[in-house]
Amino acid sequence: MGTSIIAVSYKGGVILGADSRTSNGSYIANRVADKITPLSDSVYLLRSGSAADTQAIASYVQYFIAQHQCEINDQVRVQTVAHLAKQIAYGNKDMLEAGLIVAGWDRHAGGAVWGIPLGGTIVQTPFATGGSGSAYIYGFCDKYFKPDMSEEDAKKFVIRALSFAMARDASSGGCIRTVTIDANGPRRDFMQGSKVPAAYGEMGHVQPTSA
Repeated sequence: MGTSIIAVSYKGGVILGADSRTSNGSYIANRVADKITPLSDSVYLLRSGSAADTQAIASYVQYFIAQHQCEINDQVRVQTVAHLAKQIAYGNKDMLEAGLIVAGWDRHAGGAVWGIPLGGTIVQTPFATGGSGSAYIYGFCDKYFKPDMSEEDAKKFVIRALSFAMARDASSGGCIRTVTIDANGPRRDFMQGSKVPAAYGEMGHVQPTSA
């Protein structure tokens, strides 16, 4: 699953973003895939690597977290969800190809981003990127990320980073999906492919004309 995913913490919450292209070698199997999966009401998962592997991990985490929330009768912590995903990824690292980012909001820690790359390591960071397109935007992210950004600036940062990754990485593309999570809950947004900003040297989207 050729992918570009990114999660960013800002003052008050987190924003997750992903492209929508699923590829198998040079073949694009799905151009509108949704790579942002809810694990609980306020915690979401960004998936890269094998689509089958990451979907299986997400299903297990959803099942166990639903049970856990019933037991504690409270909102689950982002850290708890991230460590459960890590436990599954690390315990099966020889059989899975899964790069994950868990991000969300809880009343204890606020917005939090946890990266779980291939192999099952886990680290909390202000922002995290993943997938084949991430190699093209590390420099951009290091230069332009700022702690405690506003929600508007964070969203612009996510969309700009993804647009660069999608322009350079042949295995990333399609549209851009984002999820913003704060104390008010999650909010989804969608940017169709024709609206994605063009990068330098890239031909912009051409609207078809009638004869």
